[in-house]
Amino acid sequence: MSAAADTVTTAGGVPASGVPATGAVRTLRTVRHLVAHEVRLLASIARWVARRPHGIGRGRAFSYGRGQGAMMFGFGFVSVLESACMAVLLRNHPAVHRVVFALDVYTLLLIVGMHAASVTRPHVLDDTGDENEAFLRIRRAVHVDVRVPLAAIASVRRELVTTHEKRDGRLDLAIGAQTTITLELSSPVRHFTFLGRPKDVTLIRFHADEPEALVREIRTALELTRERTAPSTSPVRPV
Repeated sequence: MSAAADTVTTAGGVPASGVPATGAVRTLRTVRHLVAHEVRLLASIARWVARRPHGIGRGRAFSYGRGQGAMMFGFGFVSVLESACMAVLLRNHPAVHRVVFALDVYTLLLIVGMHAASVTRPHVLDDTGDENEAFLRIRRAVHVDVRVPLAAIASVRRELVTTHEKRDGRLDLAIGAQTTITLELSSPVRHFTFLGRPKDVTLIRFHADEPEALVREIRTALELTRERTAPSTSPVRPV
């Protein structure tokens, strides 16, 4: 079970028991979130190698990580170059060099894990159930995972946005500093931040590698699920 489910809290960070969390408890909770996050990143590398995407089930996957591939490669290259430079600078200090080298390797693994998580955790559209069960799962690596019921979607459109201001009730999931799809909700959806704090959102902007295809599929799914749950208009034969 993830650390987010260990303690039930209100939006103000007060446990359900009504007793405010102490600084030590909050620090421990933060550390547990960070450790769980890095474990999921490292596990994503194994999924990437094994070609086992996460959480698709009966739904259809839509990728979003293609736009950040070059940037992640750049980060990895800088990390390797920095490790080589430190090896030269610390050649007369083997003990220090071993520590720095271990940190460099771990940093490189996290960078690879970030890209692997983006590849193995795509957006998922599942419209196989009725209107109450169909959903759109919006993700960004292991940081964000929001399950949006199709019944809560008021509108969806293809929209390129390159500047994002923080506002209450809005969630921006940019890749390469841009989002390509805007989702407006008729009812709020609960989102948990990186450290597990709950926030309700009514507008979500996110990125997809093929936004036109995803918007088209979402609109089709909305029409199908609403048709399944719409009351029948056929006249009832009197008995």
